[in-house]
Amino acid sequence: MLEIKGLSRTYHGNCKVLKNINISFPEGSFTIIAGPNGSGKTQLMRHLNGLLKPQEGEVLLGGISIQKDLRTARRKVGLVFQNADSQIVGQTVASDIAFGLENLRWSRKKINETVQEIIEDLGLEELKDRRPHTLSGGEKRRVVLASVLIMEPEVIVLDEPFIGLDYPGVSSVLSDIVKLHKAGKTIILITHDLEKALAYCDRLIIMNEGSICAQGDPLEMLSQLEEYGIRRPWGNKRSLESMSWLNL
Repeated sequence: MLEIKGLSRTYHGNCKVLKNINISFPEGSFTIIAGPNGSGKTQLMRHLNGLLKPQEGEVLLGGISIQKDLRTARRKVGLVFQNADSQIVGQTVASDIAFGLENLRWSRKKINETVQEIIEDLGLEELKDRRPHTLSGGEKRRVVLASVLIMEPEVIVLDEPFIGLDYPGVSSVLSDIVKLHKAGKTIILITHDLEKALAYCDRLIIMNEGSICAQGDPLEMLSQLEEYGIRRPWGNKRSLESMSWLNL
């Protein structure tokens, strides 16, 4: 289980961007974190695998502070950022996916076998020899997701994965996310596009001004969304329950 205890962060002396955050993400859960711009969502994300070191509080994985073993934390908690280009390093899709395993000094034979498995799982066969920066936005995000998955993380954190995507792109990325959750991965999804994924999550967390304002069952929280500056996508619980982007 991934846990956040008493996490706070201050910038420029007195600007608190995170204020005593306490959250637990049970194994196999699917959590959406929503909130207006500047609410602290991305700052929170950067603490989850140690990219940012807590100024106050701690982040625990399996009951142990991730600061004690950042290498393991960064393998077990995979981050997919909003800007896919910032995470792409390879000259081809296949080489980009292989990058993490190369850093672990796996044998070339084992790397090639594992990369091929991931490519087949995510349906990227036609793209494997393409230059990543020539791909569409949705394709790039799926390549980045593959490069994270190859490290076999327990927790996958995605920051605004649907921004700028057309319908086919959203459907492909969302399908991958839902399938990963069904396979037992813990999913943490930061998004403004609640109508895309709210039907698939089991908990909604609302942030504002660096604090957790509310959290709970997404069906029960529909009526609260507008109170926190979040557009309410449906009129009632029934419309959410019947909504489906995917045939899974």
